[in-house]
Amino acid sequence: MEETKTKKKTLTNGLIFAITLFILVSYTLLSLRNGSIDYTAMLFSLACVALVLVQYLLFRFVFVNADLQVMIIVSMLTNIGLALQYRFDSQTAVKQLIWYGISLAVMFMIMIIMPRMRNLKRFGFVCGILGVLLLGITIVIGTEINGSTNWIVIKGFSIQPSEPAKILMILLLAGSLAKHQQIRRLFPTGIIVGIAMILLVLQKDLGATLLYFCTAVLMLYLGTGNFSVTALAFLLGAIGAAVSYVLFSHVRVRVFAWLNPWEDPLGRGYQLVQSLIAISSGGLFGMGLGMGEAATYLPQHESDFIFSSICEEYGQIIGLCVAAFYIVLIFRGCILALRSRGRFDSILCFGIVSILAIQTFINIGGVVKLIPLTGVTLPFVSYGGSSMLTSFALIGMLQALSIKAGEADEQNQS
Repeated sequence: MEETKTKKKTLTNGLIFAITLFILVSYTLLSLRNGSIDYTAMLFSLACVALVLVQYLLFRFVFVNADLQVMIIVSMLTNIGLALQYRFDSQTAVKQLIWYGISLAVMFMIMIIMPRMRNLKRFGFVCGILGVLLLGITIVIGTEINGSTNWIVIKGFSIQPSEPAKILMILLLAGSLAKHQQIRRLFPTGIIVGIAMILLVLQKDLGATLLYFCTAVLMLYLGTGNFSVTALAFLLGAIGAAVSYVLFSHVRVRVFAWLNPWEDPLGRGYQLVQSLIAISSGGLFGMGLGMGEAATYLPQHESDFIFSSICEEYGQIIGLCVAAFYIVLIFRGCILALRSRGRFDSILCFGIVSILAIQTFINIGGVVKLIPLTGVTLPFVSYGGSSMLTSFALIGMLQALSIKAGEADEQNQS
């Protein structure tokens, strides 16, 4: 047992050292790219290293029952994104670093408070109604950006309400499925989730609609085990997708671009064509950090198409490693779901894992032409305060469930 713990500790320390080395090397390269030393880049790297080490120390000595592997994966993904953000625009990267610090604070708050909340599942309907209200407010006062009215902008500060709303919907579904397994008793929950998706469709945020729908269906299957109802839900979803194709011109444009982007490479297929060019230009080992050209020709290279930028500058091998990081994260989340004590905790854990997995698949699948583009960000990596804050809040919930399960195991052993 002691030997196993020693090996785990050694491996963890090695991974933290690897992340630290990655950060320092990345920003050293960026600081020298213009022929003179950019001391701001070096200070930025020290701030990133400090945040990683603070996380590690807190997980090592305070949150001892939290999952260190999840923390390491999330830290690596976030710092890959931050390095690229700094390479694109240092001012944008500073904003993202601030959001990183805020997101970590929120994550730790959730890890402290949530394990002590014994009746969280009772607030499921309240969470669902709050989520619908958030999406409804967006319909009224939302601002249209990139074809979707899914942003609220107040004095230069913007927030995407569909991001926090997805946490509320997961809590609603977990609470309902923990109490009821009969389909007829889940109708009120289904109505709330349905209203939320209708509001998202009205906002023309079809990426978020797909994310909500797939997560809800997976949680429904886990909670009820009813394959026929799950299949019916997917059928209804397919019908909804067909209706969206007929009603919304931008959906048709994205489908046409997906089928053959080269037919109109300077028009409706431009984004996807440039994404594929960026990925192929990087080759296996990349053009080098700071040497890529995605920032000049690839729209939304810092957000929706960040994976293409990773492949161009770091190489396709690193791109596959990033995808592997997400797979390991999902695998760890599934282990935590199996370890969780209680039906609510298990379903909630699975819901968190599902939404992160689906969002990752939608983003990467879109930029590599596996599925049509949807405008969904890559968790932890893409630029965006709302996305980062929500992703870290989900990880905080996952870690809180890990802490709760670990404490239960210790009580049983004693």
